[in-house]
Amino acid sequence: MATNWPGTDTARVPREFPAPRPRWSAEPFDDRPAVPGTEYTTLDVPRDHTDPAGDRVTLAVSRLRAADPARRRGVLLAVNGGPGGDGGLGTSLPARFAETGLHQVYDLIGFDPRGTGASTPLYAEVHTPAAPFDSRPPDAVFPQLAEDMRQRELACERGGGALRRHISTRNTARDMDLIRRALGESRISFVGYAYGAYVGAVYGSMFPAHLDRSVLDSCVGPRWSWREQFLWQGDAVHRNVNQWARWTGQRHTVFGLGRGRGQVLNAVERAAALLEDQPGGVRLRTLLDGAVGTRSADRARWAELARVVGALLAVAAPGGAGPRACEELLAEQSTWRPADSEGTRRIGVLEAVTLEHEWPADLEVYYTDMRDFRKRFPYGYGVLRAQPWVGAFRTFEPAEPPTVLRRDGYPQGLVVQADGDPMDHYAGGVAMAELLGHRLLTVTDSGEHEIYVLGANPRVDEVVHRYLVDGVLPAEDTTCRGAAARPGIPADAL
Repeated sequence: MATNWPGTDTARVPREFPAPRPRWSAEPFDDRPAVPGTEYTTLDVPRDHTDPAGDRVTLAVSRLRAADPARRRGVLLAVNGGPGGDGGLGTSLPARFAETGLHQVYDLIGFDPRGTGASTPLYAEVHTPAAPFDSRPPDAVFPQLAEDMRQRELACERGGGALRRHISTRNTARDMDLIRRALGESRISFVGYAYGAYVGAVYGSMFPAHLDRSVLDSCVGPRWSWREQFLWQGDAVHRNVNQWARWTGQRHTVFGLGRGRGQVLNAVERAAALLEDQPGGVRLRTLLDGAVGTRSADRARWAELARVVGALLAVAAPGGAGPRACEELLAEQSTWRPADSEGTRRIGVLEAVTLEHEWPADLEVYYTDMRDFRKRFPYGYGVLRAQPWVGAFRTFEPAEPPTVLRRDGYPQGLVVQADGDPMDHYAGGVAMAELLGHRLLTVTDSGEHEIYVLGANPRVDEVVHRYLVDGVLPAEDTTCRGAAARPGIPADAL
């Protein structure tokens, strides 16, 4: 699915803009967790970096100074996933890293990227989809799914206006460099999670002289378009499902779902068919598809998932306890879709950033992929990764093409990637490490996503701390075990 999309080179960087002068305050922007001693400021930067004298946007920035000034080696910034935040780091970065060795040697710098949080927000109007939420939508619903996305894009256009085309990865990288200059630093060190890992790679490509140590955790594929990134999620989820089904099939005497991967997946499909025959059956079957995709990523929940499937086969069968019991078994499972539920406005950064790349305009391309994914990747809402996105109806032209990633002039870094990451396919991390010549730390037998510090995996933290704090990279690509162990249930005797 990879493509070689056009890009810009490192020569296209913004014209000189006077470094903003921060005025620090102890007053936080909001009620996000803070550590005593954290400082806050706002910086006004160009909305359009090619027009430094034009309109401005505001960046919200936080700082927690290094606890051991004698060992201080500079500043550390981070960007989390999304794109668009996903409730991640932003200005709360210092609070997340304060209890680690990073605090001893770095000024911890948090910021809300443009469009998010306490920075200048990019809004979209709310549009409520008309198509029902269905993990296996029939062909008859495809046109309505497309129309929902067309209306969503129009709502983004109405809410975002002229700011939309200036919410981009390259502009976030430029903002990071203005933060560096405002702090009076010659270089920054960086941790990027998911989409943030891509931001870090773009920053290194655009400003190689100013990047020091860098960790890219849970990477997107460096040469994948955003549509390809979405599509690869279907395969990533299904890899976990297959591993769970294989494990469960080796324990038929415990779970009773069949012997071998194929029989277990057949049992899941029988449960799905029984659920669909219940009142409200499409919703129940959709929740089951979501549960199989979500819980199979967490190795510690494998036995729980197998028992849920077995219980559903019983209560959804003719003469069983019926839909209320099914609801109770699936009560924890949430739905997934680009939903609108925030009043009349919401943040529209996800749509703006994912439209940096070209999307097919021919709806039949999406419909063909949806039919394929409906057969192969129904779990974890894989079909919805293939459906039309707002990019099919893009109402603006990006200000510039994406960056062509390269590492030329900054030090070798570290890529952290779980082999079962359901959001950012393992192949993307492998490709990022190869492209940039970084060391690869593979987290094995794991469905973890955004792992370092955020994932409570001490084995990963030890390796990454050693690099960021002491400057010691692994001598070669290496592995760590995932944080969640498989249930200690013995396999059936052969």
